[in-house]
Amino acid sequence: MFIADNFVLQNKTAESLYHDYAEDKAIIDFHNHLSPKEIAEDIKFSNLSEIWLGGDHYKWRAMRINGINEKYCTGSASDYEKFQHWAATVPYTVNNPLYHWTHLELARYFDINDLLSPKTAEHIYKSTEELLQSDDFSTRQLLKKMKVEMVGTTDDPADSLEHHKALKEEGYDIKVLPTFRADQVLNTENPSDLSQYLLRLGSISNININKLDDLLEALEQRHAYFHSLGCRLSDSGQARFYFAEYTHQQVDEILSKLIKGEQISSQEQEKYKTCLMAELAALNHKRGWTQQFHVGAIRNNSTRQFKALGADTGWDSIGDAQSSVKMSLFLNLLDSRNQLAKTILYNLNPSDNEMMLTMCGNFCDGSTPGKVQYGAAWWFLDQQSGMEKHLRDLSALGLLSRFVGMVTDSRSFLSFPRHEYFRRIVCNYIGSQVEKGLIPNDETILKQVVEGISYNNAKSYFNF
Repeated sequence: MFIADNFVLQNKTAESLYHDYAEDKAIIDFHNHLSPKEIAEDIKFSNLSEIWLGGDHYKWRAMRINGINEKYCTGSASDYEKFQHWAATVPYTVNNPLYHWTHLELARYFDINDLLSPKTAEHIYKSTEELLQSDDFSTRQLLKKMKVEMVGTTDDPADSLEHHKALKEEGYDIKVLPTFRADQVLNTENPSDLSQYLLRLGSISNININKLDDLLEALEQRHAYFHSLGCRLSDSGQARFYFAEYTHQQVDEILSKLIKGEQISSQEQEKYKTCLMAELAALNHKRGWTQQFHVGAIRNNSTRQFKALGADTGWDSIGDAQSSVKMSLFLNLLDSRNQLAKTILYNLNPSDNEMMLTMCGNFCDGSTPGKVQYGAAWWFLDQQSGMEKHLRDLSALGLLSRFVGMVTDSRSFLSFPRHEYFRRIVCNYIGSQVEKGLIPNDETILKQVVEGISYNNAKSYFNF
């Protein structure tokens, strides 16, 4: 059986660490892209294609690489036809994380241990179709099945949060909390889109946004509303950190140009983005939130496909190494104002690992363990070799035992076995270090480290 009890675990110490300290821990998934509407309405999915392939650009990308026509990825083909083409692709993903995730999900949700292939596709599709239509496989039951304790969705300041509000009022026992992600406020490259967005933001906050003070007031109001519904995290998906000296008046004038739909210079963009990111960070500090920065992606590389299919459909890649200088200057700006909240930094380019880890250490001031954290291996690095490098670098340049652990960063309700995958990789790494004599085989130490990374550190770090 491929997904055996000791999958990934390559030594006896790793086996003991996983089964004794990690396997049964609940899941705090503090960053994902799940739909709060689908949780609030406790929907059921019609079939495996709908829950597995709908919105999953990881799978679409693999299918395209395998020569599958777009019709069977995001196009007009039937759900079963799309599933058949995914099943035909899976054998070619061998040793890719998609192969591991696919079979972990079949095993953990459906007790299916067959390898997915064209030969097994029909049986797997039909047997899971029956299960998915049962009450035990609604969105809420899927979360419960994986012992999910907290779900951190990703939400725009202009979102109504009506579904979060409904879940809170209901007293739903799994925390489904919004995350404040204000990327659209920073869209200076497309002034007409930004101007339209500001109308939407102004409408929901009942503020006519004509100047910088109006924009900051609207963001403050929405930030407070998110807080009232349990939000304690923000996120930023900008390609990089920005820094330029600015004045309030300068940024006010820049915003006026943008509202009129005028293009602005690169230096004006740098000033505007530095100001808005700093103001958002000040709100995070004011309310005791944790802020996340996901940097390093080049998005929508194929303009042809972006125009046809839109964002987040699988046309993104790893960008160049980050500017350590601008990252340092921006974080220092917040720190010098005493407005640096707890912060998690995620990089997409593996060459940034060591730089970002040492950057984290620059701004840990002893006020809380791991105040500035190095986030989990993200996106293209969210696989065994990427995680292992992440763990090695974190061990060498930070404190592995303070790491807040894994997030799915996923749109799929079947993605939670990725936490198991991560925990197995962590235990395998630590177990190998123990067996090499580099970590003492001491139960007190090992229990603290493994339970911390698996669950306890996130539980204590976030103020949910």
